[in-house]
Parts: sequence; C-alpha cells; structure tokens
Amino acid sequence: MPLFLDPVQTGSTGGRPSGNGLTIGLVNNMPDSACHATERQFLNLLRTASDNVPVRVRLFAISSVPRAEQMRRELATRYHDIDQLWDSPLDGLIVTGTEPRADKLQSEPYWQALSQLVDWACDNTISTVWSCLAAHAAVLHIDGIVRQPLAVKLSGVFAGESLACHQLSAGIEPRWHTPHSRLNDLPESALRTCGYQLLSSSSTAGVDAFVKQGDQVSLFLFFQAHPEYEVDTLLREYRRDVGRFLRRERDIYPEMPRNYFNPSAALSADAFRARAIADRRNDFASDFPTERLMAGIEDRWRNTAICIYRNWINYLRERKQKRKRLPAVARDRLLSA
Repeated sequence: MPLFLDPVQTGSTGGRPSGNGLTIGLVNNMPDSACHATERQFLNLLRTASDNVPVRVRLFAISSVPRAEQMRRELATRYHDIDQLWDSPLDGLIVTGTEPRADKLQSEPYWQALSQLVDWACDNTISTVWSCLAAHAAVLHIDGIVRQPLAVKLSGVFAGESLACHQLSAGIEPRWHTPHSRLNDLPESALRTCGYQLLSSSSTAGVDAFVKQGDQVSLFLFFQAHPEYEVDTLLREYRRDVGRFLRRERDIYPEMPRNYFNPSAALSADAFRARAIADRRNDFASDFPTERLMAGIEDRWRNTAICIYRNWINYLRERKQKRKRLPAVARDRLLSA
C-alpha cells in the first residue's frame, strides 16, 4: 500500500485518512549526518508493514535539536515544526533518538520540548513508539528512571528472548535478533518496578523492547534496540567512528559491531584497525574496506522488524475502529482500559 506524506503548508494540520486509514507522525531528531537515512528507514518500514492499510505520514522536527543552518532550511521544506503537532490529529507517533551530547538528558537543549511531547502523546495518540534516546527520555520524564552509562558503546546485532505474550510481539519467534547502537542502558529492575512490561531482553545487550499504558490513553512502545536499521546502518556508524579516530576527534579506536560481520569480513576489519593504530593518519579513511565488510553482513532482523510494526499498525487500526463505533463517554473508557 502506498505511503502518503503530508505536505508542509502554513496553517494546515492535515487530517486522518478516511475509512481504515491511519495518520502517523514521525518526529525525527537524528543528527544531520543520519537524518535522511533515519527518515528513509522508518518510511520504508511503515510502507512494507502497512499491507492494505492506507498510511499518511507527517514529518516533524524539534527546533532545539542542534543542526547546521543548511539542514534547517532543507527540513523546513518538508518537515512541520513541533509546535504544529499540538493541534494535529494523529493516530500514531514515532519519536527517534539522537546522538547524546550531555551527560544528563535534562541538560540536552531539546529536553523541554521532548518532555512536552511525552505529555502530549499520553492522551493524544492511540500508541507512540519511542526509539533509543527518546525511550530513555520518556521513562525519565514519566517515572524518573535514569539511564546508566556503559563502559563502551554497545554496537552490534544481539539475540533477545521473548519475555511476554503481547499483541505487538505476536507471530515473532521466541528468540529474535535486533541491532543495538547506544552509549547508555536502562536497568531492567527499575523498568519492572515501575510497571513496564518487557517484551524481549538479551543477556548481553539488555532490554530490547518494552511497553506501558497505565492510566494514560496511549500505549507506549519503547525500543532500546533499532529494528528499523537497514543492513548497512551499523557499518556506516562504524566507519564514521573510525573516521573520528583517524581525525583525532576520539582517542580510542571503536569496537567492531558484535555479531554483525562474518569471519572473513571481521578479519578485514581487524587488519584495517591494526594499520590505523600503527600509523594514524586521516588519509587512511579512504582505504576503509567498506565493500568487503558490506559483503559479510547478513540481515537477520528485517522480518522481525516488519512483524512488530505490522502488529503496531494493526493495533492502531483496531483501536481507531472501536473508538469510532462508541459514544464519547464509552470511547474514553475504552481508550484508557
């Protein structure tokens, strides 16, 4: 089913598609270098997972997220400012993370806007997806759960165990793989104590996905993992971090993404690492073995990602149809049930 993007029009809030259609907002907070790729990843995933459900997507940007002026001008032609979201009729919402700049989330320049977004989404969406840093910000704002810094960046593809029977994880194998890429982690014990239902967790990577609804209208779906990632996303991040090492923007050579490359590709990555550490020069960046590494990657998470988002879209559609058939008083009771 085709995906429709709402145009940016001053003073227009668009609307929901008629019939069984859905309107989904995407708040893209990723830094300039990954902004377009992140948009593409989520749009392609929604397009594939929507099946026969018409989906209209509205793109939003938070002005306090640090960006180059050229990127701001470009986004202004396709993205709505976050201030236009408050009066927008949305069925679902997806909020991405971004690269952390501060030790504490409350010190990030976009913290106030993200907190306001959490409050708005509670009662104005059927369900909202919070991805990576956005998930960390949401649980901090809602329940005061503080993320914990990791000793080294967690990067790779990890097998998680299914922990709960839930509509959003229906049809997925008991053990599934998802990419992770983050510098911080949420304590599983704190999530359980605060009433979050864990959908999957890995013994090496921690919690993958979890949900919470409570007294609010919206079902919140949180990901520490990145099921939306394309097959080469971790490779591009790894190459970026290697480039930062060669330019002396970071002191330590980055760890290779775990469980991502086959043995042959891993040998190529190790060989380049040894060369770069022995003779650290920026001009080595052009010799990075991108093609050899790309040939050694197997996409083990795409089908799982499609299944999760198909379940999410079906949840939005079913709840929307139930809401339309009920009178106003009973509708509010249903949505908060």
